[in-house]
Amino acid sequence: MRVVIQRVSEASVTVEGRVTGQIRSGLLILAGFESDDNSEDIEWVSGKISRLRIFPDSEGVMNLSLAEADGSLLVVSQFTLHASTKKGNRPSYIRAAPPYKAKELYEKFIAKLHQDTQKDVQTGIFGAMMQVKLINDGPVTIIMDSRNKE
Repeated sequence: MRVVIQRVSEASVTVEGRVTGQIRSGLLILAGFESDDNSEDIEWVSGKISRLRIFPDSEGVMNLSLAEADGSLLVVSQFTLHASTKKGNRPSYIRAAPPYKAKELYEKFIAKLHQDTQKDVQTGIFGAMMQVKLINDGPVTIIMDSRNKE
């Protein structure tokens, strides 16, 4: 499981001209799933996200978690996070989970994030063509991969 986490001052996702998810200050999470991902991957990533101290405290130091900063969550599925560009110029997505499995993992990830953060989770629509707008705050962007826990 691979995620790109962006601290945002606002973000939204639109599908066919309709806003399906929108937040103010918080985290935009782009989430991609591999065929081998399971509940352990979801638990590790969700736990890390819920405890990440990347919001500024009163001194301007990144020292607060999402809950402490009263932030919001927006999660968007993005299979292209598993693109391989090793050969040629056309990316391969062979490592990405097939849609039926990725959708199940995506829904479990959203539920786990809700459980871990006690916050509503705004979303895009799985498998849809989406337009994502964001204002990255900082900028702060963090990449996590459950296969490479660093």
